[in-house]
Amino acid sequence: MLRWILGGRENQSSVEKSPVLCIGEDQPKNWFTELQVLKGHFDIVRFLVQIDDFRCASAGDDGLILVWNIETGERLQELRGHSQQITAITTFTCNNGVTLLITASSDRSLSLWDPDTGNRVQTISDLQSSVKCLLVLERLCVWVSGGEELCVWSKDFQLQCHRQNHSDTGITALTELPKNCIAAAMDKEIVICRVTVSPDSSVSLDEIHCLSNHQDQIRALISVNDELFASGSHAGELILWDATEWTMLAYQHILWEEPQASSQWSICVQCSDQSCGGLQEGGT
Repeated sequence: MLRWILGGRENQSSVEKSPVLCIGEDQPKNWFTELQVLKGHFDIVRFLVQIDDFRCASAGDDGLILVWNIETGERLQELRGHSQQITAITTFTCNNGVTLLITASSDRSLSLWDPDTGNRVQTISDLQSSVKCLLVLERLCVWVSGGEELCVWSKDFQLQCHRQNHSDTGITALTELPKNCIAAAMDKEIVICRVTVSPDSSVSLDEIHCLSNHQDQIRALISVNDELFASGSHAGELILWDATEWTMLAYQHILWEEPQASSQWSICVQCSDQSCGGLQEGGT
């Protein structure tokens, strides 16, 4: 089940025509305006990605991928093919400009879907392990999968290169960085790799740096802009990084049992003088 949460009611008339369940006015415990409840999944929904200005796709533990009309809440397509839960999903733009979906599943397969028709275009089966995260590098015309291995694939689903990682948890998150680099979360570390496409179209993947500032397993990586990216751990650590120098700019440890006002940022101050190195605590 999905809930559409919006800040206004300008499109209320279109919502009333939708077959999905509409939320009434009596919502004393909800600070947002729920316009629709979208039903179709039979288990936990873990992923929601935007396909274009009018559609999005949801996926989760039931192995289904559902395509929705964003404005009306109508279910447009139901993509079936995975036998176990979906572990990752991302959009993928073909050379002709058509947007497709790539999904990974615990059934150790990868699939390419056409959201217009609901057809499965490509399938890669019998992988050595489940893929936990996906990342499309549009400027290099390749995409990356992470799990027990870090693999680079061409747009026609051909494996270009791969690297075995040495973490028991595998690669749990990926994000794109400048200079054709990617950041891969492996347990408590972030490994920086560079993807190189040579003139003969061969692809190489090289590990060039490792960040070990987290004290617990990293659960999330996100690109903030071309200069910054951020990581978050299971223990409530949030670190802001320089995306080109790979240095820590800010650190916050969120202790959920303490009042929010007591949390402080730790700012990493970089100076040429060695006497001013280290962490400086600042205000919230």
